[in-house]
Amino acid sequence: MQIMINLANRLQLKDFRLIQAIAETGQLALAAERMSMTQPAASRILSNVEREIGVPLFARHPKGMTPTPIGETLARNANSLLRCLEQTVQETESAISGRAGSVRVGSVTGGAVGFVVPAVRKLKETAVGADIHVDVAPSDVLIAGLLRGDYDFVLSRIPPGMDARQFAVRRGRVEVVRFLVRREHPLVGRTPLEPEDLVGFEWVIQAPHTPMRQAVEEAFLSQGIQLPSETVNTTSLLVMIAYLASTDAIAPASREVAGLVASEDGRDRLVALELDEPIIINPYHLITLRNQVMSPLAIRLRDLVYEGLSNPK
Repeated sequence: MQIMINLANRLQLKDFRLIQAIAETGQLALAAERMSMTQPAASRILSNVEREIGVPLFARHPKGMTPTPIGETLARNANSLLRCLEQTVQETESAISGRAGSVRVGSVTGGAVGFVVPAVRKLKETAVGADIHVDVAPSDVLIAGLLRGDYDFVLSRIPPGMDARQFAVRRGRVEVVRFLVRREHPLVGRTPLEPEDLVGFEWVIQAPHTPMRQAVEEAFLSQGIQLPSETVNTTSLLVMIAYLASTDAIAPASREVAGLVASEDGRDRLVALELDEPIIINPYHLITLRNQVMSPLAIRLRDLVYEGLSNPK
């Protein structure tokens, strides 16, 4: 056992590369050429390895060299060793350059649709093996997750009462509210729309105290308009779409979400209505923890998201 440990400590990568080259070419001169060394140098290396092991690795013939049983064992394992080394180097280089690894992002719905998804798509052009997670949730959930270390960064608002000094904040975007309805809805085709035109319809909306709900309710109350008496509360985009498709309900949504589910070409089942005076929600931001160490992959994705946020639309 001690002999094998000493042998493992003494054999070097160049030894395995030479053994592999000789086994594949059958010629010491060709193996030396592949290794970019002289034939005498290759011969010295092989002699040193055979002396360390104590047995010949190759049988010498007038027309070349063939591996002995011990030589075949070393050559076969040299192939595996060198392939694993190459894979390790490639994976390490990918991780260092941000082309591999894992990143987890949290975002409010509009930010996820408008900026995280395009950034992920662009990142995946070069980071094919990257493991990317995107969660969509309200801001209080996102910030709590960021503080726990669940996310590398979030697109979120900072909840009231939270000490913002613990965060590194890059300004994001405001959200412009549009109102989604099914294509057969009575309000489709009526322009310009005023808030009072929406009175009397059932609404599908986020829960109370969320920024979307607060912005819509404040806009209605500021004009003395009655709030809807019938509401379905949900944060699920799928639930919202399913409910709208079979009722005359109305659902406020960000401009990015409306653009995703209600295209202007008339092919989608939903239509996005706009008020004459749009409702604006306070901006969300790109937020990380101060002094947080991020992986190269996370940094790349964060920068791509911020690039999108910085480009005017």
